[in-house]
Amino acid sequence: MMLLPRLSILRVVFFVLCAFAASITLADTPEVAPLPNILVIYTDDQGCGDVSCLNPEAKFLTPNLDRLASEGIVFTDAHCSDTVCTPSRYGLLTGRYCWRTELKRGVLGAERPCLINDERMTLASLCAQRGYETAMIGKWHLGMDFPGDRTKRDWSQPVTDMPLDKGFGYFFGIPASLNYGILAWFEGRYAKNPPVFYTQKKSNAIALDDYRIMPPYDEVARLLGGTDQWGNVKGQLEIASDFVDSECLTRFTDKTIQWLEHHCQNSDVRKPFFVYLPFTSPHKPVIPIDAFRGKSQAGAYGDFMMETDWQIGRVLDSLDHLGVSQNTLVVFSSDNGPENTWRKRAEKFAHQSNLIYREGKRSIYEGGHRVPFFVRWPERIAPGQTSARPICQTDLLATLAEMMNVTLPDDSAEDSVSFLVDLFASQDDRSQAIRREPMIHHSIGGGFAIRDQQWKLIMPHRRQAMELYDLSIDPSEKNNVVADHPETVRLLTEKLTKIVKNGRTTDGAPQPNDTEWWDDLTWISP
Repeated sequence: MMLLPRLSILRVVFFVLCAFAASITLADTPEVAPLPNILVIYTDDQGCGDVSCLNPEAKFLTPNLDRLASEGIVFTDAHCSDTVCTPSRYGLLTGRYCWRTELKRGVLGAERPCLINDERMTLASLCAQRGYETAMIGKWHLGMDFPGDRTKRDWSQPVTDMPLDKGFGYFFGIPASLNYGILAWFEGRYAKNPPVFYTQKKSNAIALDDYRIMPPYDEVARLLGGTDQWGNVKGQLEIASDFVDSECLTRFTDKTIQWLEHHCQNSDVRKPFFVYLPFTSPHKPVIPIDAFRGKSQAGAYGDFMMETDWQIGRVLDSLDHLGVSQNTLVVFSSDNGPENTWRKRAEKFAHQSNLIYREGKRSIYEGGHRVPFFVRWPERIAPGQTSARPICQTDLLATLAEMMNVTLPDDSAEDSVSFLVDLFASQDDRSQAIRREPMIHHSIGGGFAIRDQQWKLIMPHRRQAMELYDLSIDPSEKNNVVADHPETVRLLTEKLTKIVKNGRTTDGAPQPNDTEWWDDLTWISP
């Protein structure tokens, strides 16, 4: 019998053990599911009462949103991070409250440094890091750097400090709301038809207290009301000759479908996609296309919501047509509560855009920040689900990071709490786990409130007195119980102070806010 050398025997043993170990590893390691495609649809100034499945008394139907809700999970206690456009978008994309930046009140115009620093993680940069193709199509409203100034533009030069610098690989859209600054159809860093004309708001006869952005446009700027702190001429918009307000929804939807088709049909290596689709509706100007005029029982606003729903349906149908619906996670929400025209709409049409909630856009009360929030992922989420867990739009970043098995660094997503467990839990399990770290609400004027479990404490601010509500029995905020619960007031005040001073809601190393103390922090000494 021939004996193998000692070294050869050791090699044989080594390879056998390696093969055995490999077989154990392969057998014991669960197969990693492919990451889903992600589509975030964001409407503008849509209240909870503007979705027919949430509002049995709605004066119009939203069948596509209803379908989205029924095929996934409805979060019944969901909130935007602020009560107006710019700060809510910052919170959604970064997982951080906007009041931590230099923007303490109000919104931005079209032209100024972007609120999101290039180094800050966004939904898009997180997805790009994990191999996604990323696109943003719609309204930005977080600041851009345009070439030159109003007196000397050079539109042959690129726009900078914009979506392509914040993690998005493709951009088509407009810089801000239609009543701000610069309006043209930007694709990438350029407007193929530059905004070299000028205009101002025009009357809109079909809607309540509204305006239009439509031709004819002027070749020479007319100084109407001075300039703001960034040099934008008040009341005067730079505009492209082919820009018309009523085309926004159709153009954004068309571009989204085109981008999805190109990605799904022409990509050599099928990467997952992340698409952020922020519509401009039902924000003013309320301008439904002809096919929807007169279709609702809530005037032009209801017609506009019906068109919005139809455009969303076109995108959902595209996912079906491309065969990617099953493994596409669709998130739908709105940037804040309904515009103040909700009052006249309630009187004239008996349609309650804010549903049962108090007030609307800009307000610290629930109608300002409680929003519809649906998530659908047919491959993983059972249809017909609901969750009563309080969530904030800032939570989306941590949720996606957990889904992607990404550990967030301390200086990212400071106010983002994952709700991934809710997406996969059974209805019974979900009802037992509705806790979240305290959530901070913020009004257009800089006022604060803190929400912890059923309690909501509104802090004193200018003419606003301190108020406390038990939302479990008083979601309409009719009964101020601040005098009855001094210990709850004390504890909530301490929690709010800690969240402000630590620069974060979540666990982790304290982070600096972008500014020192400011005078909206009325309960904290300078």
